[in-house]
Amino acid sequence: MTTGDATSSLLDFVTNVSADEIPEGARTACRTYLLDSLGVAVAGTSAPWAEGLSGLQAQWGAGDDATNWVFGRRLPAPAAAFANAYQIHNSEYDCIHEAAVVHPMAVTLPALMAAAEREGGVTGRDFLSSLIIAVETACTIGTAATGGMRFFRPATAGAFGAVAGIGRLLGFDREILSNALGIVYGQLSGNMQAHTEGSVLLAMQIGFNARNAVVACDMARAGVPGLEDMLEGEFGYFSIIEQSHDLGAAVARLGDPWCITEVAHKPFPSGRATHGVLDALLELQRENGFGAGDIAAINAEIPPLTHQLVARTPQPGMTPNQARLCIGYVAARALQDGQLGVSDFTPEALHDAATIDLARKVSITKDNNPDPTALAPINVYVTLTDGRQLEKTQTLIYGNPAKPMTREAHLEKFRSNWGSGAVSLPIANGEALIEQVDAIDNVADIGELLALIRA
Repeated sequence: MTTGDATSSLLDFVTNVSADEIPEGARTACRTYLLDSLGVAVAGTSAPWAEGLSGLQAQWGAGDDATNWVFGRRLPAPAAAFANAYQIHNSEYDCIHEAAVVHPMAVTLPALMAAAEREGGVTGRDFLSSLIIAVETACTIGTAATGGMRFFRPATAGAFGAVAGIGRLLGFDREILSNALGIVYGQLSGNMQAHTEGSVLLAMQIGFNARNAVVACDMARAGVPGLEDMLEGEFGYFSIIEQSHDLGAAVARLGDPWCITEVAHKPFPSGRATHGVLDALLELQRENGFGAGDIAAINAEIPPLTHQLVARTPQPGMTPNQARLCIGYVAARALQDGQLGVSDFTPEALHDAATIDLARKVSITKDNNPDPTALAPINVYVTLTDGRQLEKTQTLIYGNPAKPMTREAHLEKFRSNWGSGAVSLPIANGEALIEQVDAIDNVADIGELLALIRA
């Protein structure tokens, strides 16, 4: 058995590309999404099961080589990666590469941070370079897919990205890196049933793969062999997990442009597939000055992927996970308040009769967009009680690099998340973290950042 040509090229890229080849634009983007992801992780400690899972990790093995953010527990590196990854993704507030349909930081960042903390002495510059390469790998595997999603790609592609990043961080040669990728393939987690049900297991699958990436790298580093053709083989990743692919074309684009520069912010704590409708509705509301009580009906025409992911029927008492993936619910909350925040998923909000009544005025129509990964364009039509008909077509969704959040909006989101955790962290620590991330290339040990995000 030999490694496929495209896989071989990917291995060469990860092991050989120089940090000096990474342009400043990519480093700037990575700093932005590093800070964003840490803020989201802080807010994620308030989600159901966050503290409980953190406690369980401490029961499943001895070790104190990495930190569970915010809660401050010292855990074995794989366990810390799991807990922190769950915290990043459980509120659906973490950044996304739209073309890949991959949340590029969710698996990679916690896995790399745990590995770096255990290793000790990892500079901020080396960490950031490794994180960029991790994102590049995950998103390249994501964009290689040419069919619809059968498995939860943020988790599956994210695992390969995390292994690539750790391998780069720890100086793996080509053979060890290949073994690690082959081992993590044998551990992949990521079913779409969790998305369909709006289950907490969706974010937990992100955690499983962050943990598994650390374990795979440990095993490969110890000399354990992995599968040789884990991506392109007869029963490799693309044969089993994806419907169709063109890995060769995706690999040919490595670093041109760097995938981290294509990542989109999430301005709302809900599935990215809801954001086009939210963006359009809030723009219409600001332009026309109507309130929630003025709405007679809303219709949204959305691409097939968006329909698959978030066109669910609003019901009173949905779980937070179900509500975050329900266009009707998030649209109603946003129109009532003029925004959507983490407080819109409390038990009180989820049982609010006025919210559910408005949510049921939202109808969803699937369009005939042939792109299986498209989130736009979307068309929104609003009928008001006074008879006015309003409409908006959204081809770019707020948060996309072509329609970006400003630096001010980015920092406002971070500060809001910083104050939303289950454990109160000093405001001064959050401001210090902003400064540290901005100057990360000068940080002597990445552990300096971790000291700011634990109780």
